[in-house]
Amino acid sequence: MKGSSESNSRGVNISGVSESLPVERDRTKSLSHIDYVRSLLGSHKEDNLRLDDNNSIARALGCEDVSLRQWLDNPERSVDAFECFHVFRQVVEIVNVAHSQGIVVQNVRPSCFVVSSFNHVSFIESASCSDSGSDEETTTKSREIGCSRKEEFKQRFPMKQILAMEMSWYTSPEEDSGSPSNCASDVYRLGVLLFELFCPVSSREEKSRTMSSLRHRVLPPQILLNWPKEASFCLWLLHPEPTYRPSMSELLQSEFINEPRENLEEREAAIELRDRIEEQELLQEFLMLIQQRKQESADKLRYTISLLSSDIDQVVKRQLSLMQKGNDIPSFLLSRKRIRKGVGTVATEEENEEAKLDDDNTLESTLLESSRLMSNFKKLESVYFATRYRQIKAEKPLARYYPALSSDGRSSEKSSVSNLTQPLKDPINNDSRRQGGWIDPFLEGLCKYLTFSKLRVKADLKQGDLLNSSNLVCAIGFDRDGEFFATAGVNKKIKIFECDSIIKDGRDIHYPVVELASRSKLSGISWNSYIKSQIASSNFEGVVQVWDAARSQLVTEMKEHEKRVWSIDISSADPTLLASGSDDGSVKLWSINQGVSIGTIKTKANICCVQFPTDSGRSLAFGSADHKVYYYDLRNPKLPLCTMIGHNKTVSYVRFLDSSTLVSSSTDNTLKLWDLSMSVSGVNETPVHSFTGHTNVKNFVGLSVSDGYIATGSETNEVFVYHKAFPMPVLSYKFKNIDPVSGLEVDDASQFISSVCWRGQSSTLVAANSTGNIKILEMV
Repeated sequence: MKGSSESNSRGVNISGVSESLPVERDRTKSLSHIDYVRSLLGSHKEDNLRLDDNNSIARALGCEDVSLRQWLDNPERSVDAFECFHVFRQVVEIVNVAHSQGIVVQNVRPSCFVVSSFNHVSFIESASCSDSGSDEETTTKSREIGCSRKEEFKQRFPMKQILAMEMSWYTSPEEDSGSPSNCASDVYRLGVLLFELFCPVSSREEKSRTMSSLRHRVLPPQILLNWPKEASFCLWLLHPEPTYRPSMSELLQSEFINEPRENLEEREAAIELRDRIEEQELLQEFLMLIQQRKQESADKLRYTISLLSSDIDQVVKRQLSLMQKGNDIPSFLLSRKRIRKGVGTVATEEENEEAKLDDDNTLESTLLESSRLMSNFKKLESVYFATRYRQIKAEKPLARYYPALSSDGRSSEKSSVSNLTQPLKDPINNDSRRQGGWIDPFLEGLCKYLTFSKLRVKADLKQGDLLNSSNLVCAIGFDRDGEFFATAGVNKKIKIFECDSIIKDGRDIHYPVVELASRSKLSGISWNSYIKSQIASSNFEGVVQVWDAARSQLVTEMKEHEKRVWSIDISSADPTLLASGSDDGSVKLWSINQGVSIGTIKTKANICCVQFPTDSGRSLAFGSADHKVYYYDLRNPKLPLCTMIGHNKTVSYVRFLDSSTLVSSSTDNTLKLWDLSMSVSGVNETPVHSFTGHTNVKNFVGLSVSDGYIATGSETNEVFVYHKAFPMPVLSYKFKNIDPVSGLEVDDASQFISSVCWRGQSSTLVAANSTGNIKILEMV
């Protein structure tokens, strides 16, 4: 700006304004102090200064600017001679500009100056110059000058009180006696400022005492000892007689001001150079950080590509091996196609139509599989890499027994197979088999994921009591041979249906072949895998019952639970053993033959589900309202063998996929797949997969497993099918809400799937919803 040596966003520096002041002397004499300063700074030309309604200059300051008063009173400030000289000289030059025009500045006080982050001093018309103003106004305006400061600083030096005392500290003796302010008064104020620069204090009380002594030209010993030259010059400026104080010209020509100028300029140049070096270092550090992250990404990408290349080689080798084993199959298929196309002249129109339909179905299936593959490509990709990294991690402990992998992911020539205690018959094939060990399980999961395209309704089970409002089905279960299935729920009845007859017979109403009546609402059922007609049930009164379905009789009734029993399960490996879980926080083990409990596992939360593994009666898993899944060895029931932690809400179901893998369902909208072998110190916090897609936040929606497929219900009145290999749904089917009276489809958001059950290891599934609507579904 005109008349300034430097202008920046934080403020206007006027340290060199003495070189150009195009304002006439006699004209400036007629200006008021504020008008003069405004004309001096050229505020009428600058955007960063404005004139408000009270003819005061409002200064737009950056957050890095701070009032010179706050800068001086910062308790962390230490005296730096060059820094103090730099600040003092800038203030002296500002005052000299005014005096050279015959103007007395009067407001030569720290609160009227701003110091930037580079120690550039600028003059402002601070709000602190006003004699009036509330605490809130003073605090707010001081924040505008200095932005946010430390809370400790605010407490040590309350701004309004300091500013009020500052007025008296910077009042010269002649002004105290009633004489008008003159240039010598400004010199006196410069002496006070010089003293404050070289004599920092740590508390408000000490500040008050020190400044009071200064009125009598009594300096603290510390400044006399540490800064004798500065103390002597300060006493000259503070002389009680105005005529004995130096003029501004004398002050500027004094040895005190001029002697350190050369060193100060060198220091300023060094500081500027250092700042530029630090800026370059900052840029270099930033660029190096980017380079490091990009290099890490590149290394990871190279490793991924190497892994993919190795896996592609393994798949190609398998393809070639399979083709060599079945050389005749492709030619047979080709000849079959030729025969089929060649007999067109003699084939009937029906055969041609059938062939065309088969081709269309094949094309449709291929397109559908491709579409499903691409729509879930990212998730399939993530599962592939997770599978590979798990295998690599598992192989690391065996690294000393197997050949090391080179950078391209292939086996190196130097093998350590010889280190094996037992020599391998075919080390090459074994190495290939080991590296390709991930292929079979992943390929199996991918094929099963793409095998079926939809869930088709095979039959609707239409019952005669559809108008009954208490038709909620809580449990469904198939018998040992998959011939009959039973339903149980809040209607207090166990109904047993013959599955094939319902599928084959297109009747309007289906009746159960057996109906067993209970005294209370039923929560769960479980068929005995050994005795075909035996079925157990649990109810809301806490009673466990065992029935003989063939004779429609109650065999045993066990009443040891204190609250509602949610779940029961008869062991497949030991058909005389039954487990139950209750709201009383206990899991009870029952002997069906004896009709009494033979063991109890006590917990602190409600038990919602229990399940034996299919191959053992010595272990048990159960889910709890404390969001955890527990796995116990029943030979040592005091502590769980494994605790699975990962759900955010109540665990409502657990089902074993095999002896070491189970799936859990929770009202947190997820199913989780757990590998029991991955537990560390009896705790597993890392599920293999979290299955998401269905909705389950408050109801029991059912859970069933079959041949790696996992079926569950949803509170959107849909059935979802997952496969254990992938976390996204394979298939889904939405129940239509049909009004039983009108027969029309209606929208009812309150309906949900309440139970599901696979028919053994088949692709057939029975599902029921909260209105008692039961459907037999099939994956096709």
